[in-house]
Amino acid sequence: MRTPWADGPEYVTQCPIKPGATYTYRFTIENQEGTLWWHAHSRWLRATVYGALIIYPKFGSYPFPKPKHEIPILLGEWWNRDPINVLQQALFSGTAPNVSDAYTINGQPGDLYPCSNQDTVRFSVDSEDKILLRVINAALNQQLFFAIANHGLTVVGADAAYDKPFTTNVVMLGPGQTTDVLLTADQNPGRYYMAARAYATAQNAPFDNTTTTAILEYRSARGGTPILPSLPAYNDSATATAFITQFRSPSSVQVPTAIDHNLFFTVGLGLVNCTPGPQCQGPNNTRFQASMNNVSFVLPRRTSLLQAYYQNIPGIYTTDFPPTPTVQFDYTGMCLGGCGNRASGLSSTR
Repeated sequence: MRTPWADGPEYVTQCPIKPGATYTYRFTIENQEGTLWWHAHSRWLRATVYGALIIYPKFGSYPFPKPKHEIPILLGEWWNRDPINVLQQALFSGTAPNVSDAYTINGQPGDLYPCSNQDTVRFSVDSEDKILLRVINAALNQQLFFAIANHGLTVVGADAAYDKPFTTNVVMLGPGQTTDVLLTADQNPGRYYMAARAYATAQNAPFDNTTTTAILEYRSARGGTPILPSLPAYNDSATATAFITQFRSPSSVQVPTAIDHNLFFTVGLGLVNCTPGPQCQGPNNTRFQASMNNVSFVLPRRTSLLQAYYQNIPGIYTTDFPPTPTVQFDYTGMCLGGCGNRASGLSSTR
């Protein structure tokens, strides 16, 4: 969309919209067609405040056979608590936030969770229908596998850009990513689950290991129990990698080769020593602390970073962010002990 003002994170591109107030985003869409999404950008409000943002072709034609139906599929996370309280507890205690209690498809968990099967989302199709599924991973932090039982998928776009079409039985989406897939209803009339579950490879890190479902049902089917797809194991990196590496541009792309500046950014999660107590509930009386190039981050409170930059407002941020890590360590290793604190303790806005 070629404008940073429409991104919306609080105190980064703009100050938050106050309760009861309104704000109108104006932006120009250039060279994008397909599926994006909108969401709240204040703390964890986007856990429940989000939706599809679809950019249709200007002249009404797709670079693939026109589907009979188009269906947005929004994958989300659900907590049995207020997600803002989950985040506040993590910030207070210094520990990782509690994992979600369920995943959702278009707002509903599906048949595999207690007491939710009355509201499972259902999509009705006729035999040989061609459907464009606009799959959106609106989960806060979790990569997800997605598949439909007995049905192959043809990937035709991602993040509002077309790709060279390829077929797959499973889709993997990172948080915030979108993927457009074509589905042909070419199986025996029946009821088939579409399902999503976590792709999580961090060792000993807790995650929501449940599965959300919706139902693809042929109108001519005579009931019956839906068939469940065979989803990859939660740590199946081979399948995730095989999927990602199939993406190709539909046309040749000229990649710039002249390098003006070299920047080396490391993003990590470290442990900060602190006085034992309720706010130091990380491992061995520590607090988790994220950092970039060993520097943590503090949000401004008077005005946003972008406004301060364009309006030359002093005292909001400094310009001494290091172009390389200030403390060297094994950036790709497990670092199970003796690596030291990866965050230098410099908490500032840079």
